[in-house]
Amino acid sequence: MAMAGESSGKNCGDCDGKIAGKSQRKVGLVYDETMCKHDTPDGEDHPECPDRIRVIWEKLQLAGVTQRCVVLGSSKAQDKHLQLVHTKDHVNLVRSISTKQKDYQRNRIASQLNSIYLNGSSSEAAYLAAGSVVEVAEKVAEGELDCGYAIVRPPGHHAEADEAMGFCLFNNVAVAASYLLNERPDLGVKKILIVDWDVHHGNGTQKMFWKDPRVLFFSVHRHEYGSFYPAGDDGDYNMVGEGPGEGFNINVPWEQGRCGDADYLAAWDHVLIPVAKEFSPDIILLSAGFDAAIGDPLGGCRVTPYGYSIMLKKLMEFARGKIVMALEGGYNLDSIAKSSLACVQVLLGDKPIQGSSEAYPFESTWRVIQAVRKRLCAYWPSLVDELPRKLINQKTPTPSILISSSDSETEDDTHRLLDQMSKLNIENHQVDTASTSWRAELAKVDIWYASYGSNMWKPRFLCYIQGGQAEGMKKACVGSMDKSPPKEIVWETFPHRLFFGRESTVTWGVGGVAFTNPLTNLNYLTHMCLYRITLEQFNDVLFQENVLNVDSDSPLFDLAALQLVENKGSLSLEAASDGWYGNVVCLGKEGDVPILTMTCTRSAVEKFISGEIPLRPPAKAYANTLIRGLVEGGRFSEKEAEAYIDNAASKPL
Repeated sequence: MAMAGESSGKNCGDCDGKIAGKSQRKVGLVYDETMCKHDTPDGEDHPECPDRIRVIWEKLQLAGVTQRCVVLGSSKAQDKHLQLVHTKDHVNLVRSISTKQKDYQRNRIASQLNSIYLNGSSSEAAYLAAGSVVEVAEKVAEGELDCGYAIVRPPGHHAEADEAMGFCLFNNVAVAASYLLNERPDLGVKKILIVDWDVHHGNGTQKMFWKDPRVLFFSVHRHEYGSFYPAGDDGDYNMVGEGPGEGFNINVPWEQGRCGDADYLAAWDHVLIPVAKEFSPDIILLSAGFDAAIGDPLGGCRVTPYGYSIMLKKLMEFARGKIVMALEGGYNLDSIAKSSLACVQVLLGDKPIQGSSEAYPFESTWRVIQAVRKRLCAYWPSLVDELPRKLINQKTPTPSILISSSDSETEDDTHRLLDQMSKLNIENHQVDTASTSWRAELAKVDIWYASYGSNMWKPRFLCYIQGGQAEGMKKACVGSMDKSPPKEIVWETFPHRLFFGRESTVTWGVGGVAFTNPLTNLNYLTHMCLYRITLEQFNDVLFQENVLNVDSDSPLFDLAALQLVENKGSLSLEAASDGWYGNVVCLGKEGDVPILTMTCTRSAVEKFISGEIPLRPPAKAYANTLIRGLVEGGRFSEKEAEAYIDNAASKPL
């Protein structure tokens, strides 16, 4: 079995390129364990973790497909190639961040960037990721390979010319595209189609080719009117390019989560495929993020391995199948491994895995596709005709029982929705009726969620309910399944000790975050903002606070737990034992509705006291959210709020 960086000698079957008499496509694979050394500096859990590429490689090996591929060694990018799309200052920064001279500055540098962490191996990993995509693209363009998959990290499509962001340091795909167009004209690549199916908009790639008609950039992504990461208007369908590049930038921005196979294939059939036929690319570069996959903790969509394989199969009809896949996002390890395997099998020429996409697209999907076609039809005649009404009437209504706390949904509505979604029955990815039933049950129960940290500021709390990110946050939230705003908001004080601890967080950077001692102490008063929400929504806040998957088959905190915590006062959640906020505390009742907050366990408090877990003042951006919450809630003036936080941060436990 060929390992990363080695050649098996019979990379692609026997020497004449056939296996058992069958013509075999030459598929290149790049994987290098060195890229796993890029990790959080303090060992903190993070969705963009080294295991993302390990599980993909292991899955391909276990399935026996690596033996059928050409396994390439990784390749380090050259500065002159990186500078085709990045500024010299940006390249110099990324090159230098892992040097000893930067040991004491890395955390500060990372804290100034949007959703970035850095360690002593980040530079090497970034250079290998970009260089490996360039190498595979070059070999496919030369004809040495038919297609390929660069299993690389850190990802790249958010990285802009002069800024690292969204887990991305260099824009790997953009570097490869510019290299083919500008450094290797002898290869005859004059038109490149870049397809970005990552759940987040490829903002960096879009900007790099904004005025370039040689590159057709297509991104399908969760957008939600600019509230989903990376937020703003860049991912809107009105962003079509400029100057000579006008019309060569296509965004398909989903209005909601939970989009699945049927939605993505509708975008393929009625936007991407017709335009690709007109454009007729010489090669396709695929920003292959798998965070729209079912079960992804950040994406909140439901694309199956079957769906990815069909999307890829449709793209194989263009550019004589010259496709280069480069890994972008994807944070459910099971989903990215299965989806990657399904795609590599398609690249090899195997039939797509068994599955069905009989469920219809969402109503909002047709609305988006029609808007995109109308905006782009001036540039692409294939989009001029209106879609037949018979077609767009085949739609799935927005799954209201999953995103509404209304008690009015009927049992028939529930069964009908489950029936529609069960048609996405791919491998073990059926919609679990238990998951829906616990939500339906807990959606009928109200609680008060008492916040004493950044959630005191309503715009920040709404990120946990409606998704997106507020000012100062480096990372977007997926939101609750039920996006209904709180029914009421009140303020109270409680006899608990507020304090700040931990080294840093992905969302706020270096600095502590808020906790309260779960034990009552009459010597202290902590101000808390109470939001009246459903028990279902409270579970989704718990999931997100503890970096767990919102799309779960079971709740963290059910009705039995609610009764128990009302009797005992606090309850540690076994399923959230590795999280920071795995302890639910009952603070009493307000109008017969229980008041719940979440904090650390008593054993964690002991570790804070002993110094095993550090106490630390909050990051500036984090502290500002607390101040804004307290001021806008009418509790304090700005100076009083600052003094309240400083006092809590400075007093020893």
